[in-house]
Amino acid sequence: MKGKLFIFSAPSGSGKTTIVRTLLEKDLDLEFSISATSRPKRENETDGKDYYFLSADDFKEKIDKDEFVEWEEVYENRFYGTLKSELERIWNQGKHVIFDVDVVGGLSIKKKYPNKALSIFIMPPSIEELEKRLILRSTDSIEDIETRINKAKEELNYAERFDIIIVNDNLDNAIMESEKVVINFIK
Repeated sequence: MKGKLFIFSAPSGSGKTTIVRTLLEKDLDLEFSISATSRPKRENETDGKDYYFLSADDFKEKIDKDEFVEWEEVYENRFYGTLKSELERIWNQGKHVIFDVDVVGGLSIKKKYPNKALSIFIMPPSIEELEKRLILRSTDSIEDIETRINKAKEELNYAERFDIIIVNDNLDNAIMESEKVVINFIK
């Protein structure tokens, strides 16, 4: 029997990755869906663990071969997507898939699996707080942060299309609420 899908989406810096990582540590039979991307690998990242890192040309070739559940050109020549083989890998282990995916990708997955998927939008308390978090994270240039903030303003318009919105103004509460909705959907 195939498992369910849990889609966590949010603007960059909203805390979705921290929430997803915490849920993975709990005994919920969740397996992380590793996304593919054409962006450069960061110093602390591992291919096949954090992402499947592909060149832009390899990514486009896989698009042409219909190997993605969803994909998006999030920034110019920066692709992100979910390989069909990744869902099969997880379901073959008898587990549920958990995604940490951009807003457009999350909605695409939900559309393809309307009854098996729960879409959860992690809402930042404010744009100002989001900008502060991105600056403190120290992984992006000022130009990249500005691009991410502009993108975040757009992404917030999609929140209402998700099944559930969780405001992350307190990380512990957001984690508890996320765990509760996951458990209830598995039942």
